[in-house]
Amino acid sequence: MDLHDLYRDVIVDHNRSPRNFRKMPGASHKAEGFNPLCGDKLTLYVQVDDGKIADISFEGSGCAISVASASLMTDMLQGRSLEEAAGVFEDVHRLLTANGGLPDPTILGKVAALSGVRAFPTRVKCASLCWHTLNAALHENQVPVTTE
Repeated sequence: MDLHDLYRDVIVDHNRSPRNFRKMPGASHKAEGFNPLCGDKLTLYVQVDDGKIADISFEGSGCAISVASASLMTDMLQGRSLEEAAGVFEDVHRLLTANGGLPDPTILGKVAALSGVRAFPTRVKCASLCWHTLNAALHENQVPVTTE
């Protein structure tokens, strides 16, 4: 099995069995995201306690890349500080766009499975929707995020 197959398997797994896929009543932060090109819709819930992401979940519908990206994101950010989450956001942005050089894939763990998406510009919006929605939620931006 080569790296491409491994990355594909991670995306398929997180799409079929998304982690943290649930509504979170009483979340301290919430934001909605929409990708009109693909039809991806996402509501992201974040519980922040003492500067850390104590809990994070999402619900919605979308293509395999969108759902897998949200699942991978929520898995990775559980328990992280807001500062760490901002750093991961920047690393994922670089991973998806190769803007400013590529981050070390060992730092991103399974999220590095999204690296192949940058070869398909329209799919970058699918993979980045949840990350931009996270940014909006943490900045308490009530305007729905859109990739257009």
